[in-house]
Amino acid sequence: MPAIALPDGSVRRFDGPVTGTEVAAAIGPGLAKAAVAMSVDGKLSDLSAVLDHDASVRFVTRKDPEALELIRHDAAHVLAEAVQDLFPGTQVTIGPPIENGFYYDFHRNQPFTPEDFPRIESRMREIIARNAAFVREPVERSAAIELFENKGERFKVELIEDLPPDQQITLYRQGEWVDLCRGPHMRSTGDVGDAFKLMKVAGAYWRGDHRNPVLSRVYGTAWRDRKELDAHLHQLEEAERRDHRRIGKEMGLFHLQEEAVGSVFWHPKGWRLYRAVEDYMRRRLDAAAYQEVRTPQLVDRKLWVESGHWEKFREHMFIATVEDESEKDRVLALKPMNCPCHVQIFNQGIRSYRELPLRMAEFGSCHRYEPSGALHGIMRVRAFTQDDAHIFCTEGQITDETARFVALLSSIYRDLGFPDFRVKFSDRPAVRAGADAVWDQAEGALREACAVAGVEYELNPGEGAFYGPKLEFVLRDAIGRDWQCGTLQVDFVLPERLGALYTAEDGSRRRPVMLHRAILGSFERFIGILIEQHAGRFPLWLAPVQAVVATIVDEAAPFAREAAEAMAAAGLRVELDIRNEKINRKVVDHIDQRVPVLAVVGRREAEERSVVLRRLPGREQETLPLAEAVARLAEEAKPPG
Repeated sequence: MPAIALPDGSVRRFDGPVTGTEVAAAIGPGLAKAAVAMSVDGKLSDLSAVLDHDASVRFVTRKDPEALELIRHDAAHVLAEAVQDLFPGTQVTIGPPIENGFYYDFHRNQPFTPEDFPRIESRMREIIARNAAFVREPVERSAAIELFENKGERFKVELIEDLPPDQQITLYRQGEWVDLCRGPHMRSTGDVGDAFKLMKVAGAYWRGDHRNPVLSRVYGTAWRDRKELDAHLHQLEEAERRDHRRIGKEMGLFHLQEEAVGSVFWHPKGWRLYRAVEDYMRRRLDAAAYQEVRTPQLVDRKLWVESGHWEKFREHMFIATVEDESEKDRVLALKPMNCPCHVQIFNQGIRSYRELPLRMAEFGSCHRYEPSGALHGIMRVRAFTQDDAHIFCTEGQITDETARFVALLSSIYRDLGFPDFRVKFSDRPAVRAGADAVWDQAEGALREACAVAGVEYELNPGEGAFYGPKLEFVLRDAIGRDWQCGTLQVDFVLPERLGALYTAEDGSRRRPVMLHRAILGSFERFIGILIEQHAGRFPLWLAPVQAVVATIVDEAAPFAREAAEAMAAAGLRVELDIRNEKINRKVVDHIDQRVPVLAVVGRREAEERSVVLRRLPGREQETLPLAEAVARLAEEAKPPG
């Protein structure tokens, strides 16, 4: 006689085993119609699952967050059926839900192309319209292998053979079509709806191994309704329009090339942008009582072994050796992070409690090996500069330093155009340094700091750094995408490994706590985010070229030069355009270059010593005396903070 506890606190009792569908119907016809799955004691399950024991049950409708993953999972199964209907002989492999959609990997002699998508989508709609129920079938391992062998599905057979011997094998049927799957699924194919679209096709090695066959991976997106789908497609269009790689090329900011994979060639305009961000960050850190340092890029393996990074991070490090006989056994590594080097500075001399908290900052050049397939413009590179800092403090200072850091980070994000952010609390990962007791201490200290500092967070299990828990600060950009940038990590491990000590008030020698913190994350990635956030149309203080002085007639060139020189003397980043082109052509060119201000000079302006200021890409303009125009632009171009 199972007792079913519901979210509202009520309990429903049944005379015998009952399915989720029957429980929903007993509650009411509205729920029976709306429910697509259920959560049983916190685990997602089919509605058809039998409840034969006391349990807490929550029904999932299309409005719930879990519904999206179910829709996408089911859409992958519908895609696979459609493909095998249309292209006999195609073998199916795996098809999971992913962020914003799903994919399915297929094996066939001829890879799919986007030209195949309309036919496939049409057949998917037919399958959805048939509304065949998803039926779960537990089977013996041997029966499952025989089924897929008879169908010629060798990849499915391999998957089954590699499953643990004690794992239950389950199939899911939708009409005549069947797939190997753990589930859960919604009620039927009809629950997928029509808010889906196939997006792209790519090659993928079976099980990620280059020695295995190449599969044809078809990606799709799926949503609750057409409104959500349209919003997503619009976001993708906007993302393409804002792509930092395209804008960077159009504006002449940077380039990348094979001779320096994962490293950025900054052009003059791009470096101006970089320096504007760097100068702003340096001013903010100086005002917040950080001490800037500089540490070597090449560091002996010995230090990385002592810190634990050699064991945990070796595969991501670039190694350097020399042929000199006297140093042939020395192994150096390009630093992937700055923290062990900062401890070396802390360890010079005798430190007192009076020096704590000691905030040590570095715009540190780091290198990490990223597979070439993972690289993405300047967003994910191998050579990057961290806006890194480490705060050496006592355990009792963690709360105050956390509050100070979050306040600083919040202010900087606002200045850079990101007024809102989320915080994730990432606790101990599976691979980590330090004993569990130390992790208990670090996680407890960070939780207490968040509580006292008023920092609200969501839990991000198992995603901490290998030496300590961390807070991750997630920005949302103009088109709704999330970017994890800033971090704050509490570390009791590294100071112990590297022998960091200070003299306490009672004269004893104690270990400092080390707070690892970054705000931008890396300059390269954050500048990429800024480019996409503003679509290259930066606020005046950030713009690589803040103003262009353009002539209408050749006779105005001398005064135009004078105007440009006056603006440059006032600290503005200015260029001169005295080309023999019509002014309309110049306007279009500078709009394309995303210049925020055009100062136009013709005969009258040269005679009156004035300029016409036009704010691009708009049409608004005003005529001002040169001195007033320069003063106004210089004031507007002052960086915040």
